[in-house]
Amino acid sequence: MLLLVIGLILFVFLVVAHEYGHFLAAKLSGVRVEEFGVGFPPRLIGKKIGKGIWRGYYSLNLLPLGGFVKLKGEHDGDTSKGAFGSVSLRSKLKIIYAGVIVNLLVSIVMLTVVAWVGMPQLVDNQFKIASDSKTVVDKLIVNYIEPQSPAEKAGLKSGDVIVSINNQNIKGSTKLRNITKSSAGQTVNINYVRNGQNNKVQVTLLSEKTVQASLKTNQPKAYLGISNSSYTVARSTWSAPVVAVGNVAQLSWLTLKGLGGALANLGKSLASAVTGHGQQAKQEASAAGENVSGPVGIYFILRQGSVLGFEFILFVVAIISLTLALINALPIPALDGGRAFVMLLFRAIKKPLPPKTEDIIHGTGFALLMLLFVVITIVDIKRFF
Repeated sequence: MLLLVIGLILFVFLVVAHEYGHFLAAKLSGVRVEEFGVGFPPRLIGKKIGKGIWRGYYSLNLLPLGGFVKLKGEHDGDTSKGAFGSVSLRSKLKIIYAGVIVNLLVSIVMLTVVAWVGMPQLVDNQFKIASDSKTVVDKLIVNYIEPQSPAEKAGLKSGDVIVSINNQNIKGSTKLRNITKSSAGQTVNINYVRNGQNNKVQVTLLSEKTVQASLKTNQPKAYLGISNSSYTVARSTWSAPVVAVGNVAQLSWLTLKGLGGALANLGKSLASAVTGHGQQAKQEASAAGENVSGPVGIYFILRQGSVLGFEFILFVVAIISLTLALINALPIPALDGGRAFVMLLFRAIKKPLPPKTEDIIHGTGFALLMLLFVVITIVDIKRFF
């Protein structure tokens, strides 16, 4: 539970850090910052504190969903003194992308720490310096319990981490298969971890005859009756910063690839819906939802991952920070990259960007993002409940 709480606090910290990047960049560029808020209104307390560029009106708000920074004259066309629109294009871009840079730097710092304490190996051919990489953790996690299996009857659940069987440490699927096969038909003692708590249970495994007979049917059985995955952690020393940067590059590509796949499936779903192919539209929408997750999904990932230790929580938060940087850099209206894109577009066509037009563009983008947020939340609820 403690690790879950820490993970959620770190998640809120990422958004606050992103907004504070905007705050500092605006201050350094001569733009007046009217308020920096932790959480979203209604406001609980507010006070002007700090010195130099750190000085400002800070508020603590009721809804703990991140934070915000309110600049004077946030429209590109507002050229009054101290307003966002009054500074140079270069300064505007610095302010806009400061949050992205902060999230990227936070991700690198976190992954450097993770590499030092132990980097979870969750990606095929995950980047590491082989000569400076040592496996320090090799756990076996229960993914699925077969109905009516010895595992189900003994009360094992998905997410449990099997530590040992008959005092023999379990490190990998091969070890599990060998031990359960050699103990077929016998009652064994299984030590496992659930929600950070050590547990012990006796399980009577299926016999060799029962397992062999099931292989001739369309419902083959295992001695224990689980499907599992290995959770491996590798630790680096001098190469930790290099490993962090390498993982940022690798995970950035995989994240963008996943987003591209999700958008492609979403586009296909809309096209199928318009052409009257309802069932196909549902299937494509479902495929799009598999590649993304919202706050509900993040909560469950952190909750389930808390059993794996602090390094896993920090790894997930680092990936979230990287994802925030990547998504905000994209030219999507209402996000940082979208604001920069619209601003540069109007300069390219040599036309002014009226505040009303800017509000319509980003207001529409925000409404669509909120709609997507609701859809993702519904998908997550169906997935995890």
